[in-house]
Amino acid sequence: MNGSDRLEIERACERLVTAYCHHVDHGEASRVAELFTEDGVWASPEATMSGRDQLEKGFAQRQANEARMSRHVCNNFLCDVVDADHATGVVYLTLYRHDGEVGRRISPLEGPAMVGEYRDTFVRTSDGWRISRREIAVDFVRVAQ
Repeated sequence: MNGSDRLEIERACERLVTAYCHHVDHGEASRVAELFTEDGVWASPEATMSGRDQLEKGFAQRQANEARMSRHVCNNFLCDVVDADHATGVVYLTLYRHDGEVGRRISPLEGPAMVGEYRDTFVRTSDGWRISRREIAVDFVRVAQ
């Protein structure tokens, strides 16, 4: 594998990370399942979704919450290419979210709800690169006052 091949893989994986955030934050959360393999896993400290069916249902519920405005700010993406068909990645996550009036264009800024990392495993499939596992590691969380 040459440097160009490695960069192409890294970019494909980075694009999945960005698409995930865009879909959730812009009312298209039900599309997130498309970014995962058929047996993909999404795991957080509170819940785990395994397989395309659970992912579709879980992210459809998020999309149905029209009162929630969110922005997933992801940076410091680091991708390790394992081989031509496998890669791992980690990206810092700062999550801003607020539940309020449906249809509003602006929400009050209360600071991030959470800061942590997404830890991902990527696999090349016949449909291109997909996330096979996404795990959220939470380091900071806003405490209700």
